[in-house]
Amino acid sequence: MLPKVTFALLSLALAGAAACSPTNSFQGFQAVEQAPADVKVGEDTRSTVLARLGSPTTTSAFDKDTWFYVSQVSNKTAFYRPRVTKRDVVAIAFEKGADQVATVDTFTLRDGRVIAYNGRETPTRGREMTVLEQLLGNLGSISALPPDDTQTPGSHPDDRR
Repeated sequence: MLPKVTFALLSLALAGAAACSPTNSFQGFQAVEQAPADVKVGEDTRSTVLARLGSPTTTSAFDKDTWFYVSQVSNKTAFYRPRVTKRDVVAIAFEKGADQVATVDTFTLRDGRVIAYNGRETPTRGREMTVLEQLLGNLGSISALPPDDTQTPGSHPDDRR
């Protein structure tokens, strides 16, 4: 009987340890045969980059001649928030009016910056009322019967009550 209890406790401990093991997830561009950093400046064109790497993750919002290939690896342990452990961004810029590659820049997680968002809200115009004012303000406007000058649905315009 003792081996069964020992086996059950050992199984429970292993299941608990497995539940707390980290899980890696991969997002974005995954280089299969060629890496984006292998693109040659002056040699490659839009069509060769597209054939070699596929479509970009995104293009620049201000300059359609810049393509971005983004990939990242995040690590999640148990109930904690995911933590990004690796991020690679390759920016491929093409010459204006030509299809030749002008620059290839590689950025990593260390090159990123944390942006502090402003949590303040813009106030709306108008009078702010308390809950009590809203409830009491609606009491006078509630009526069980419709007013005499309006028609009820389904009635003829010449009918009067």
